[in-house]
Amino acid sequence: MGNGVREGPVEFRRDVEPVTARIPAEDNQEKKKVLNSLMSGALAGAVAKTAVAPLDRTKIMFQGSSRAGLSPQEAYRLIYHTYLNEGFWSLWRGNSATMVRVIPYAAIQFCAHEEYKQILGNYYGFQGKALTPFPRFIAGSLAGTTAAMVTYPLDMVRARMAVTPKEMYSSIVHVFIRISREEGLKTLYRGFTPTILGVIPYAGLSFFTYETLKKVHADHSGKAQPSPPERLLFGACAGLIGQSASYPLDVVRRRMQTAGVLGHTYSSILLTMQEIVREEGLIRGLYKGLSMNWVKGPIAVGISFTTFDLTQILLRKLQHGPGLER
Repeated sequence: MGNGVREGPVEFRRDVEPVTARIPAEDNQEKKKVLNSLMSGALAGAVAKTAVAPLDRTKIMFQGSSRAGLSPQEAYRLIYHTYLNEGFWSLWRGNSATMVRVIPYAAIQFCAHEEYKQILGNYYGFQGKALTPFPRFIAGSLAGTTAAMVTYPLDMVRARMAVTPKEMYSSIVHVFIRISREEGLKTLYRGFTPTILGVIPYAGLSFFTYETLKKVHADHSGKAQPSPPERLLFGACAGLIGQSASYPLDVVRRRMQTAGVLGHTYSSILLTMQEIVREEGLIRGLYKGLSMNWVKGPIAVGISFTTFDLTQILLRKLQHGPGLER
C-alpha cells in the first residue's frame, strides 16, 4: 500500500512534465514567427517605397491638382523641374514621412496576412496547405484593412508634405501640429473612408494574385519555390492588377487629404467624385496618374513581395538551418 501511494505522484509527474515543457516552446516559435514577419514586412516596405519615391511624389502632385492627365513626358518635365528648382534630394521630399508610415504599415500588413492565412486555414481545414481563392482574397483584404486603420494619420502627413513647398512644413511633427491647430484633429482622418474602400480590393487582389501565381508556378514547374526574378514578375502582376482596380478611390483619397492646402473643400466621397468628373472628366479625372502607377506600382509591389519572401527565408535559415523555405 505504501508503494502504491508513492507511485501515484511519480507517474502523474511523468505524464504532465512533457506537456508543460512543450507549451513554452510552441509560444516561442509563434513569437519568432510573428517577429520575423514584422521585420521582413518593415524591410520590404522601406526598400520598395524608397526605390520609387520620386515617381510616387510626382503622382501625388498630379492627383492633388486639377491639371491635365499625367503622361510620361509630363512626369519627366515635372521631375526635372523639381530637380532644377529644389535640388536632387527634393525628389525624395516626404520620403521620411513615407518611411514613418510605410515601415509600420508594411510590417503590420505582411504580419497580419500571415496570421489571417493561418486563421482561415484552420477555419476551412487547410492547415499547411495553400488557401482556396476566396479565403486567399479575404486574407489579403483583412491584412490591408488592419494596416490602414492603424497608420492612416501618417499617410495624411505624407500626402501633405508631398504637395507643399518645403517652407510650409519643416518636419513631420510640424505637419501634425499645424493640421491639429489650424484644421482640427479630425482632419488627420480626412479621406479615411475611401482609403478603406480602396484597400479592400487593392490588398485583396494583390495578395491573391501573388499567392495564386506562386501556387500555379509550383504546380506546373515542379519547383517548390520560384526564383527571385520570378517573384519580382509575380509581384509586378499583383501590383498592376490591384492598383488598377482601386485607383479611382486612391485619387479621391488624395484630393480629400490635400484639400486644405490646395484651396478645395471636399465633404464626401460621392461629392468629390462628382466634382472631379464634372471639372476634369471621368477618365482624365478619376484615372489621373494611372500611367505613372503602371510604371511605379508593379516595381514597388514586386520589390516588396520579393524582399519579404527572401528576408523570411533568410531569417528562417539563420534560426533553423538551411532546410526551411517559404
